[in-house]
Amino acid sequence: MTRAYRDLSLWHDTADDDWTPRAALPGDREADVAIVGAGFTGLWTAYYLSRVDPSLRIVVLEREVAGFGASGRNGGWCSALFPAPTGWLAKRYGSTAAVDQARAMQATVDEVGKVAAQEGIDCDFDKGGTVEVARNRGQLARAKAEVDDARRWGLGPEDLAWLGPDEAMERVHATRVLGGTFTPHCAAIHPARLVRGLARVVERGGVTVHESTEVRSIGPGLVHTDRGRVRADVVIRATEGYTPGLAGQRRTVAPVYSLMIATEPLGTDVWERIGLRHRETFNDLRHLIIYGQRTADGRLAFGGRGAPYHFASRVRPEQDREPTVFDSLRHTLVDLFPVLRDAAITHTWGGPLGIARDWCASVGLDRATGLGWAGGYVGDGVGTTNLAGRTLADLVLGRDTDLTRLPWVGHRSRRWEPEPLRWIGVSGSLKVMGGADAEEERTGRPSRRARAMWRLLDR
Repeated sequence: MTRAYRDLSLWHDTADDDWTPRAALPGDREADVAIVGAGFTGLWTAYYLSRVDPSLRIVVLEREVAGFGASGRNGGWCSALFPAPTGWLAKRYGSTAAVDQARAMQATVDEVGKVAAQEGIDCDFDKGGTVEVARNRGQLARAKAEVDDARRWGLGPEDLAWLGPDEAMERVHATRVLGGTFTPHCAAIHPARLVRGLARVVERGGVTVHESTEVRSIGPGLVHTDRGRVRADVVIRATEGYTPGLAGQRRTVAPVYSLMIATEPLGTDVWERIGLRHRETFNDLRHLIIYGQRTADGRLAFGGRGAPYHFASRVRPEQDREPTVFDSLRHTLVDLFPVLRDAAITHTWGGPLGIARDWCASVGLDRATGLGWAGGYVGDGVGTTNLAGRTLADLVLGRDTDLTRLPWVGHRSRRWEPEPLRWIGVSGSLKVMGGADAEEERTGRPSRRARAMWRLLDR
């Protein structure tokens, strides 16, 4: 083993996998489809392509091991969340297309569960939904606005329900709860088990996965690696937060870090004081996002934004761990659930996610060059990657389907600004949102600085 992959996260440590890398690319070769990145995007694409056309020669190339990046380190929310709001999509692509995108995301949650069951992937899939709590007046206003917005687009209480204080507390016994929302369209999962299981499934279906193979550049019909070249009719970029490491891709997405902590397994008496009886995923409505889940083995896994953006979009192993952020996450967790004051934190980890300049995920295939892509999930990738994989399979095979007509297909985000403007913009927005949360806690009113920032981001 070239490095201690089990140490990367709670999920890596508990995936029941020895993480031994697969064989590297042995030299130059040819394929029909070359996929760069063995995370969820790349593996879902390989899965659906191989199911529809088993004769395709599909090669997946991975610098580390399958599930090394965000696919193995995330919060374990397989949700219907899409980073661009429905209203934002409607302004650009029409209301019908925007609602189609929302409905496709909802169906995707069930698709992931169905495939996991059919393929025998034990990933602790549990569709308990998401409860979102409001803990000050600013958050309460946003919760009500979310429900109103859902109704505007024809999404009823069965999609997003308003919760009064008692109803919210019935699901999650957090402090200072004023109300909240609930959606059934989310499942808690063990992401590393899903991604590792998916890698084994695609191999059984005839897909070749080469690990320990660093891709240095991609172009029409050609992938350059440190082990040789792969010529292919179609080349798919599925590298998300690691995209800036590819030649010519420095400004395609901004890699922003999200960090997590996990407690020791908690006793039944503790869980009675926390709630989450149905393994609901949860958060509150602060601007600097937090997220958590009750794991199948009884831990509380909890994460959030707030780690610094690194100049020139650098992504390095030492950036996965920021002690001050871990301390802040623990403080927030205890503030939510005082019963956890003495609970041991057994795992701390982090990693980069990809953010497009307009915060809109996209998927597409340029037929003239054979270059395809998917990404910019802004942390909502566990479900969205499955939709991306199915969509890319249809695009590669030339099929006109409901999926290929969704508004995110072919969407082009403009490139991020060059440095130092990129560092100033990303770092500044993180600071503003953190300050907005502190302001709302102090005043109990929605933050004006947050509203100004969202307008600047066209949200």
